[in-house]
Amino acid sequence: MNRLIRGRTPYLLVFVACVGLLAYALYAQFVMELPPCPLCMLQRYGFMLMGLVALAMAVHNPRAWGRWVYALPYFGGAIWGISTAGRHLRIQGTEPDLLGGCGADWQFMVETEWPWADRIREAFTATGDCTEIDWVFLGLSMPAWTLLWYVGLAAFMLWVLIANKRRKEAFQR
Repeated sequence: MNRLIRGRTPYLLVFVACVGLLAYALYAQFVMELPPCPLCMLQRYGFMLMGLVALAMAVHNPRAWGRWVYALPYFGGAIWGISTAGRHLRIQGTEPDLLGGCGADWQFMVETEWPWADRIREAFTATGDCTEIDWVFLGLSMPAWTLLWYVGLAAFMLWVLIANKRRKEAFQR
């Protein structure tokens, strides 16, 4: 377990996890044809920021206070994702009649023959309905899973940062 938190390894693990989560989001969007809503897209940005910061940490391998400098935008991305996923879950728990949809979904764009440029723009700006639950795994919707991943990745990074500080202090004694 000690090897898991030393050197560049934890940062690479976080980077790979973020890339995997984003890859699955694209798979769900384009292969499973589950249109992302605006809140889904905002959640992706949080993983993008966390992944990029983790990659920068893996390349730079900061020491001492430098790790905490990198941690600021990393935890900013985590807080962004946690708040966005939490809001998404709250919206999904609300009566559908009380909230309107978020826009046209992918199927609608195909059926109404939207130009490809507009489809691509919509793919990156979101098109689905935030109130619909199209995907469930082990009883949890996608925003619930993203919330768990945000909390888990934030807790893991905090553990790594604190454990490395304690290891350094023990080494100096």
